[in-house]
Amino acid sequence: MSKTHVQQQLPFVEKYLKNFALYMTKNRTEAEDLYQETVLKVLTKGHLFKENTNFKAWCATIMRNLFINGYRRKKQANVVLDYSNNNHYIDSGQTVDNTGEGTISYKELVHLINKLSKALSVPFLMRFRGYKYEEIAEALDLPMGTVKSRIFLARRQLKKEYRKRMM
Repeated sequence: MSKTHVQQQLPFVEKYLKNFALYMTKNRTEAEDLYQETVLKVLTKGHLFKENTNFKAWCATIMRNLFINGYRRKKQANVVLDYSNNNHYIDSGQTVDNTGEGTISYKELVHLINKLSKALSVPFLMRFRGYKYEEIAEALDLPMGTVKSRIFLARRQLKKEYRKRMM
């Protein structure tokens, strides 16, 4: 699709995109920034749009991806790395046993998760990977309460199965 054609289509989806941005960000300033970033991306990548497909959905997908990538960048930006020289804390002369890592292996944990139904494991794994409840609900087309409930049930079932293995 030509750049001119994309520019002609944008006014028809402007209101929808602005509302969608506000829905995702819950903040007018951030929503406006997200909208502007989306329009820029739509204009620069307009040649990738396939004719006879849904332009509104294509724009919304671009916006959603920009939002998720921005969220992940912000989340990583909050990580504080300490490069100070604290070597004097390394050898305190005391040893502490950490039985948490030794009690369950990664393979066992994966096995327990795989035993869950897809309805529980998919939202649980998405939350584990850092998605917000709202993002999971939207991606799976489920109500927010259902997503929270399934994640809670998955955690409870995993704890139960873990306790069985430890006995």
